[in-house]
Amino acid sequence: MRTTTVEQRLRTFLLGLSAWMCIGTIVELFLAKHYDDPVQFVPFILCGVGLIAVVVVLWRPLRGTLLMLRGVMGLLMLGSLFGVYEHLANNFAFELEMRPSAVWSDVWFQALRGAAPLLAPGILALAAMIAIAATYAHPVLASQPDNLAPAGPTSGEPQLSKRCEA
Repeated sequence: MRTTTVEQRLRTFLLGLSAWMCIGTIVELFLAKHYDDPVQFVPFILCGVGLIAVVVVLWRPLRGTLLMLRGVMGLLMLGSLFGVYEHLANNFAFELEMRPSAVWSDVWFQALRGAAPLLAPGILALAAMIAIAATYAHPVLASQPDNLAPAGPTSGEPQLSKRCEA
């Protein structure tokens, strides 16, 4: 089996894995009723956009679509960080509400262990990193765009023959 075939299969697998992670996250968020507050729709939107980006790249792996995928996955990573912040802030607010006289340092550990899991939003970052890994050293990205391609011989320049005569 040629290396390019193995690489292509690995890229397809990684993109498919990322797509399934987005689908699974949407299902899990829906089952967890993660839609009470408008800010809770952010992961739904990010997963939907990420899924569309992966499908577009699987359908048409062009330079522009691969770069678009990287950009969208960067947004998923930022959304993941935002989700960790939101979960931590909500856990702190809950702990301070339960103990109004407590100070921040008293509830720090309890907030880390709170009801909103801190690493749950990390699934977005994981899906994004897997999709970005699928674009690593992609042959389409390695080739130069048309406007940066080196100039070939013009009508005034001699062309070298590729045959070797012995």
